[in-house]
Amino acid sequence: MHLSRTLVCAVLVLLTAATAPCQTASPLPMTPAEQQFQEAMTDVTMTGFFTVGDAGETREDRYTIKKIVKLADDLWNFDASIKYGEKEFNATVKVPVKWAGDTPVITLANYMIKGQGVYSARILIHNGMYAGTWGAQAKGGKMFGKIVKNTP
Repeated sequence: MHLSRTLVCAVLVLLTAATAPCQTASPLPMTPAEQQFQEAMTDVTMTGFFTVGDAGETREDRYTIKKIVKLADDLWNFDASIKYGEKEFNATVKVPVKWAGDTPVITLANYMIKGQGVYSARILIHNGMYAGTWGAQAKGGKMFGKIVKNTP
């Protein structure tokens, strides 16, 4: 159970860490790829699975992204929630996003989560799907799934 909570904390940092929503006076200019990323990741649900270590067993995860906003060259604000078991977490987080050509990659490198430890992750977003790796100290695994627009 502690490992599952630790993974949820890592994912929360990826998508919903506790930071205040960013207030910007005017929108930042975006490339066509950034505009497409913003549209593709606004009002969506990411449903998929994660693994722990080399085990083949998968566990379900689910993330609802209300909206994302570009804050700086490689920094995006994610307004999201995670449902984990019977609990749901809501928050806004500043997430580093790097680009592999026209493909966005959510990128955390040795990010400290207070009380939990240091995490790293690389989550690639492409063609309505996500896939990547996560790691913390001696633990880590893979995560993957689909991204679906929410219906009104």
